[in-house]
Amino acid sequence: MQRLVLDSLGPDAPFRLEEAPSAPLGPNEVRIAVRAAGINPIDTKIRGGAYGDIANTPVVLGCDLAGEITEIGAAVPGFAPGDHVYGCAGGLIGRDGSYASEMRADHRLLARMPANLSFREAAALPLVTITAWEALIERAKVQPGERVLVHGAAGGVGHVGVQLAHLAGAIVDATASSPDKALIARELGAAHAIEYRSTPVADYVAARTGGAGYDVVFDTIGNANIATSIAAVATNGRVATILARDTALDLGPLMPHNATLHVVFMLVPMLRDRDLERHGDILTRAARLVEAGRLKPLLDPERFTLADAGAAHAKLASGKAVGKLVLDIG
Repeated sequence: MQRLVLDSLGPDAPFRLEEAPSAPLGPNEVRIAVRAAGINPIDTKIRGGAYGDIANTPVVLGCDLAGEITEIGAAVPGFAPGDHVYGCAGGLIGRDGSYASEMRADHRLLARMPANLSFREAAALPLVTITAWEALIERAKVQPGERVLVHGAAGGVGHVGVQLAHLAGAIVDATASSPDKALIARELGAAHAIEYRSTPVADYVAARTGGAGYDVVFDTIGNANIATSIAAVATNGRVATILARDTALDLGPLMPHNATLHVVFMLVPMLRDRDLERHGDILTRAARLVEAGRLKPLLDPERFTLADAGAAHAKLASGKAVGKLVLDIG
């Protein structure tokens, strides 16, 4: 098989394409011919050296994948060779990465691909869908009729968050950095899109909620935007963020709102080897929504192969990507 290897970590660490033999399967693992690999910010952070505690060199990056099962382990139920699957299943310590033509993955992290998606489309969904699902459905418990604000609506997690909140029956507002991205947010189900660079948080909270604030605020941006999210939340509201690790959080502003803060890091099951089946279950439920036409991935139109991984990382870091970037493999 072919795989992209990082022998060192740091800014612009070079990828090395190598041929490698197939490794034996564990009892709970399947072997997958990878057809597409999703690219996520965690990949660029690991490569840059910021997350050395969850990956060590040499490392093959890539959490997200879509592909075809070619072999199953002795204790694997419900899957067979030839099944098309998708999942967030590797790229961390002790797990194969998806920047490769083949990988081993624990079957509990996988689900059957939505029948109406290509491999490329399916590979764009796992990490961002699980993250948004955990934040909005499981943690914030969005209810019908609630007002929800999603930051970064045209980004990877944000574009799924808008759709899930809308499907939950909420009135969804979303922030975007340009008119084009604001249009995308509305097409995905946002009732209103806010161009945050020209609209102060106090202004859109007043205009959209009468000053009461949002029942749920979903922060997909982090850093200073966590403070913005807290400023927008209603009394007894809920804030969910996915980027708190490298941020100095001031929790004092939560107190006047009597609000709660939920920090979501969806890689924990893989890192701690527990509750893996939760991710497979979420993706199975998400696949039904996709097949019913109620959830869809947003992909940047630019195409990349394994050999272009460095360029794909650069585009992701530039902030110019719309939706998800994917490597075409095989």
